[in-house]
Amino acid sequence: MAERNHTAVTEFILLGFTENPKLQVIFLVMFLLIYLLTLVGNLTLVTLIGTDSQLHTPMYFFISNLALLNVGYATIITSSTLITLVTARKVILFTGCALQFFFLCVALSCECYLLGVMVYDHFMAICNPLLYTVIMSKQFCVLLVLGSYFMSCINAIVQTIFIFRLSFCNSNVINHFFCDVPPVLKLSCSDTCITDVVHFTCTAVVITSTVLIILISYIYIVVAILKISFIKGRHKAFSTCSSHLTAVTILYGAGSFIYLRPSSKYLMDYDEIISLLYTFVIPMLNPLIYSLRNKEVKQAFQRMLNRKIYSQ
Repeated sequence: MAERNHTAVTEFILLGFTENPKLQVIFLVMFLLIYLLTLVGNLTLVTLIGTDSQLHTPMYFFISNLALLNVGYATIITSSTLITLVTARKVILFTGCALQFFFLCVALSCECYLLGVMVYDHFMAICNPLLYTVIMSKQFCVLLVLGSYFMSCINAIVQTIFIFRLSFCNSNVINHFFCDVPPVLKLSCSDTCITDVVHFTCTAVVITSTVLIILISYIYIVVAILKISFIKGRHKAFSTCSSHLTAVTILYGAGSFIYLRPSSKYLMDYDEIISLLYTFVIPMLNPLIYSLRNKEVKQAFQRMLNRKIYSQ
């Protein structure tokens, strides 16, 4: 008990990507540009969905919530990354590290749940079109989003407590650009076996439960699409799901590689690259995935541009 309650480390040092000043400037410009593109893309998508009445449907309600999540965790990670690139003393307080992990865990878990909710929406629209408007009411959609946040908060609370109750009494240097699970656990001088099990179990519950929902829903969706007699109808149904499948593949592929492994298998060089994918690249690409491949969003964007032109 004495070991568990003792924490000598009050702050962590984030190594970031490089100590080379020239490379730091290049990374700084690159990450600022990515972050700005993420903000502009996601907030434009949210504004578009909020102002265009033709996009006031359950699917776009979920997409707008996903876009806000992207902005949230991109901001969390960008602030940490810029500290490692701009300041000489790359310090994050122990409580700040715990809070960063908590909010990132909430955001990533909630994104998984929202992707599961979105495929359920596709399932209802394609397999039960007559009951769609009755079941997918505004109140039910709000409950689905709130439920996603609730489950994500429970997951984040459990993981944060188990990880940051450990003793950190040796090195305080995190070989990463933010407070992620594997590099933080490597610094603990406590026995991390139970924490490893809790982290793996919580992550597996989120990924497995949502993957099962996605797989089962898509089996029914594919069967229903194959029953459509005309080719144009099949193509429209498949195109509705293609954006979602792209987002699922990227997020779950990166997340499974990082988090469904014991901390002893952590390899910094590879994991930093994968971490870049789901913390910077995915939030930037999601607006493109859900707009460039979506005819309704492109038409709504054109209507917004026309309104601005005619209002001048």
